[in-house]
Amino acid sequence: MEGACVMGTGIATTGEISFKAGRVEQDNFHAYELPRMTVAPREIRVHVIPGDFNMPLGGVGEPGVPPVAPAICNAIFAATSTRIRRLPIRDQLKV
Repeated sequence: MEGACVMGTGIATTGEISFKAGRVEQDNFHAYELPRMTVAPREIRVHVIPGDFNMPLGGVGEPGVPPVAPAICNAIFAATSTRIRRLPIRDQLKV
């Protein structure tokens, strides 16, 4: 879940796939920005609500990615009254 939060933050803020002349411009990891340890929060608190303990445990990492971008966009709106309508966010913020 912690990794999913970092991944979701990277996707929301810098992750972008663009095309030029019908080809993807980010053809490998050198051209696609991913969050690194230096930009990840030092502490991430994850609270998983317990479910049915009679069922076997499964993976919980993937469900953490989708809610991150809307949460960041709502936090930006609450702080600035600016609605974010597309991702990545970085080009829409006026500093």
